[in-house]
Amino acid sequence: MFHHAKLIVLIRREVRLADSVAQFRALWDQEHDFLCRHLNLRWLISAADTLADHDPDTGSRTVAMMAGLLANTVKIYESERYITGAAALAPEPSRIEKLQTDLVPLFEGMSVFTVGTDDTLRNMYWRLEPFFAMGPAGSILKTVYDRMQIEDTAFARLRALHRRDRTAWWEDEA
Repeated sequence: MFHHAKLIVLIRREVRLADSVAQFRALWDQEHDFLCRHLNLRWLISAADTLADHDPDTGSRTVAMMAGLLANTVKIYESERYITGAAALAPEPSRIEKLQTDLVPLFEGMSVFTVGTDDTLRNMYWRLEPFFAMGPAGSILKTVYDRMQIEDTAFARLRALHRRDRTAWWEDEA
């Protein structure tokens, strides 16, 4: 894990860039399971960003970017939640009930997620699944996605309110 951090620092500072990138990719090719199990989200995002910036394979760069985009989107809305004090708010049962019968608009034709039954996240998961198998970047994406289901994020909070098994967007192991 120290070697991983050292390689990221060398790459960001462009020290022996080609060699550092090659070592980084070799480390991920050989140890992606170990790294995904032991790195926290901060270092997984750094790894994804590094692959997105430097991997020679466009597909790998794309999947790595998806991992970074997911993680940073969650970081931004959870930051806003903290800044506004929204973390102290509890779900309002009357609003959840309203969602069972009415589409509540957000913006640009989007509507609020129908808590308890909506298939949006299940469908997103199905679309992501093939990318999870795409080498180290796919392993990072899968790990980031799975951790978002159990950490204190909107994914986990909505998961706790979900009641329709066939529209679940997580695996039981998560």
